[in-house]
Amino acid sequence: MKKLLLYISALLYISNSCSKSTLKQPAVHKTGVQLIVLGNVQDAGSPQIGCQKKCCEKLWREPDLKRKIISIGVMDHRLQKNYIFDASPDITYQLQMLQQNNKTSGTVDGVFITHAHIGHYTGLMYLGKEAMSSKNVPVYAMPKFASFLENNGPWSQLISLKNITVKKMENEKPVVLSPSLKITPIQVPHRDEFSETVGYVIEGPEKKALFIPDIDKWKKWKYNIVDFVKKVDYAFLDATFYNADEIGNRDISTIPHPLVEESMELFKDLKPEEKKRVYFIHFNHTNNLLIPDSPESKTVLKNGYHIARMGDIVEL
Repeated sequence: MKKLLLYISALLYISNSCSKSTLKQPAVHKTGVQLIVLGNVQDAGSPQIGCQKKCCEKLWREPDLKRKIISIGVMDHRLQKNYIFDASPDITYQLQMLQQNNKTSGTVDGVFITHAHIGHYTGLMYLGKEAMSSKNVPVYAMPKFASFLENNGPWSQLISLKNITVKKMENEKPVVLSPSLKITPIQVPHRDEFSETVGYVIEGPEKKALFIPDIDKWKKWKYNIVDFVKKVDYAFLDATFYNADEIGNRDISTIPHPLVEESMELFKDLKPEEKKRVYFIHFNHTNNLLIPDSPESKTVLKNGYHIARMGDIVEL
C-alpha cells in the first residue's frame, strides 16, 4: 500500500510539474506596447544539422530549450494584438510564448518577414491546413518576396486556402497598425536570391527599435549604422559571427555578415547610453555569445552592449 501511495504521489508531482510553464511571466507594461525576443539563433539552429563540433556535442545529449531560431514579437496589450517578425521554424513555441506574455490566444495578428532565407520565413508552413489552418493572417512582404509566395508551393497554397493574406510593402513606407504602432521596412544589402532583404524600424507610443538580423556589411548600407543607432532606443543587430576564426574552412566572403568584433570597433566612440541601445542577435551555432558566461559574452557586456536573450522584453 505504501508503495502504491508513493507511486501515486510521484505521478501527481510529475503532472503538476508539467502543467507549470517555464516561460517568463508577463512584465508590467507602461506604454501598452512591448517588444519580446522570441529567438536569437541563426537560421539553422543550435545544434546545427550534421554538426559534431564541440559547440554541438553536449547539445545533442542535453538540448538547450532557450536556443530558438531568430524571431522577435511585438505585443500591443491595449488592443490585445500580437505580431511576429520573421516566421522561424520554431514558430510553434514562439507564438505560444508571445500569447502567454500578452494573455491572448488563437492566431497571430500579423507576420513581418525580413527575407527568404530558411530561418526567417519557413515557419509560415505552420499556418497551413496541416497545422494551425489559420484564417487570413496578414503576411507583410516586399514585392519580390510577395511574388515568390504567390508563385511557389507550398506557400501559394497558404494563399489559395486563405490561411494567409499577403500585404505588399514599399521600401521605407510606414505600415500603420494602430495609433500606437507603426512599422517601416528598410532595405539592406544581403544575398537576395528569392526576395529583397529588409530591416524594420518598429515605432511604439514612446520608443523606436531597429531590427536588422541579416546584412552583408555595415559599410555596404546606404545609411550610417552608427548614426542610426543614435536615432533609435534599441537596435537589434546582426551578430552571426563573433570573429572570422569560428568559420573554419568556409570562405567567409560567401556568407558575409558584420563580425561582432568589427561592430564593436565601429561603435566604440558611442556614448555609454548609446552603446546600451545595441542588442546583438542572430548567432551562428559556433558563436560563443550563445553561452552567457563565455569570455566573448563577458567582453561584449564589459564594452557596454547588450546580448539579446530569449524572453528579453523592452518597452516601446
